[in-house]
Amino acid sequence: LLYLLSYLNYLIWVQKAHFPKNNTMSSLSFALFFSLLSLLFPFISSSNSTTTTIPLSLFNTKNPSQDFYEKLTHLASISLARANYIKKSQDSPVSTTPLYPQSYGGYSITLSFGTPPQKIPFIMDTGSDFVWFPCTTRYLCTNCSVSSATSQSIPTFIPKSSSSARVLGCLNPKCGWIHSNNPKSRCQDCESPTNCKQVCPPYIILYGAGSTGGLALVDTLDLSNKKVPNFLVGCSLFSSKQPAGIAGLGRGLASLPSQLDVKKFSYCLVSHKFDDTGKSSNLVLDFNASGEKTSDLSYTPLQKNPVVSEKNALSVYYYVSLRKITVGGKKVMIPYKYLTPDSNGNGGSIVDSGTTFTFMNRGVFEPVLDAFVKQVKGIPRSESIEIITGLRPCFNISRQETVSLPELKFHYKGGAEMTLPIANYFSFAGETDVICLTMVTDSAFGPELSTGPSIILGNFQMQNYLVEFDLKNEKFGFKQQMCK
Repeated sequence: LLYLLSYLNYLIWVQKAHFPKNNTMSSLSFALFFSLLSLLFPFISSSNSTTTTIPLSLFNTKNPSQDFYEKLTHLASISLARANYIKKSQDSPVSTTPLYPQSYGGYSITLSFGTPPQKIPFIMDTGSDFVWFPCTTRYLCTNCSVSSATSQSIPTFIPKSSSSARVLGCLNPKCGWIHSNNPKSRCQDCESPTNCKQVCPPYIILYGAGSTGGLALVDTLDLSNKKVPNFLVGCSLFSSKQPAGIAGLGRGLASLPSQLDVKKFSYCLVSHKFDDTGKSSNLVLDFNASGEKTSDLSYTPLQKNPVVSEKNALSVYYYVSLRKITVGGKKVMIPYKYLTPDSNGNGGSIVDSGTTFTFMNRGVFEPVLDAFVKQVKGIPRSESIEIITGLRPCFNISRQETVSLPELKFHYKGGAEMTLPIANYFSFAGETDVICLTMVTDSAFGPELSTGPSIILGNFQMQNYLVEFDLKNEKFGFKQQMCK
């Protein structure tokens, strides 16, 4: 945060020195970087295709020196950091898109923006509703997973190379998607409510383990079979721990599905495996979905999102009606308050592709842990590995000829059942004979973090599942299959 403030103060100083008659924070608007973006050429019309398919693959930050303990520990820590941010989400005067650090725990897509198109990789994130990319040759990335020698190789969008890019004005309704809906509050330097040259104020996104900031643009999104003009996208000038952009697929107005008027989208997450195999699957955007169900998918209703004052961020998430959890066929006793959001927006379950390991409130996690400990008999726990990784329970299976682990199943409203493969909820801890449950909870010390959703279903548990978000019919569908 200090870095961001220092950088913004520097920009303000530069503007005051060169533009003394226009020295407010809002009017600064990073004009030094965007002076060539004043013209907008005619857009190309969209085609009539009803679906678009985008390659989807694991996003990896190459770090061969990192051992498996470090990888597993890092995934657990960023999953917990992500959960803490989601559960504390509240409105703020700037954009507050939930993000997470780069790692092999995320999945990426490539989108093309501009005229001519520039290809940029994005982390696919169903838990946020804003699309942004690293922007300009002056992009600054601190504490990122790249060395200073390779920081210049971060894929960035160059606005001056796109003839269709332009800075978003503060009176544009789309500015209200990331700032206040009241034009008077975001356009304070305008002398006239109808004739104003002030640009949309810069955004600063703060999140659990990093940050980013920049200026809102509109440009052409060039999909494989259609061009989408006037697409709102964030042009980030600086970030901390975030060398790649985010493609938010959440429910907000600025999200990728909302801006494209997508009726349904689906994806299949290839297995993590921690081996950087380069395999990929597809993100499918359906613009004309019918009311028919996809063959062989199990469906559960998407739950109505909580509407709570000062917690509009909750409306971004995809809530699902998880009714019960069984371990080894036995129902885990979970208090009802964790399964359904209350009037304050606390409780309930969401699906979040940006979280790696599923998060559970302690009131949910501890009964699940106890169920595994009671049913995994004759296999000692490895407390030393639990301390190292932050995962529990961990079992030492070195002296076991055969190992039988209880089945984990999620039961949803409408009868849909998600029976997870063992590889989706247990993982070997490095080159040892220790296996750990790949789910996390908040610290056992201090009060429980009770705000926000109680269960955040992460992408590790959803690997090799085809999942579908039917936005038209408000349904969430899934089936287990090999993703390729």
